[in-house]
Amino acid sequence: MRRVSAKFMLRLLTDSQKENCVEISQELLANANGNENFRKNIITGDETWVYGYDVETKMQSSQWVGKGSPRSKKAGMSQSKIKVMLVVFFDWNNIVHHEFVPCGQMINKQLYQKVLAHLRDAVHRKRPELWENQTWMLQHDHVPAHASLLIRSYLAKHQTSVVPHPPYSPDLAPAAFFLFPKLKTTLKGHRLQT
Repeated sequence: MRRVSAKFMLRLLTDSQKENCVEISQELLANANGNENFRKNIITGDETWVYGYDVETKMQSSQWVGKGSPRSKKAGMSQSKIKVMLVVFFDWNNIVHHEFVPCGQMINKQLYQKVLAHLRDAVHRKRPELWENQTWMLQHDHVPAHASLLIRSYLAKHQTSVVPHPPYSPDLAPAAFFLFPKLKTTLKGHRLQT
């Protein structure tokens, strides 16, 4: 016998939630296999905090030294309390639209509706072929601001298709495992004035 601690999970999914995740994943896979442009039509959106200062990783602070040289020392630091929320929308090619949420304001359904209006303008300017054909689709998660009736009716009014996204599935949110880690690794160790 050995003592093992439990693995921490953000949320334990019910059987129906797991089935829903499998169904949506199979649907997305079938669409990707059946239409070669399916992935090129998806614009993914998500939010993240950007800190005025974020501590370097251990790897970033490493240095080349000669044999027998003393190990460098570094004082412990922590993230700054100054932070701003960044909203980013990107597709297979590049960032389509980004904006910072005004200080002191959180994302609610009214603000998110304004962000979506800005996104529509950006798609019209930067992806004219998707705009003309109305083939672009939005993928975002199920936070309350995104799933509100106001947002769903706004998207329906403007005939914007939404790619299904099962709740509590960060593995289907490319920003969470692709864009944000690359962005934050680059910013670590740099002090931002604004």
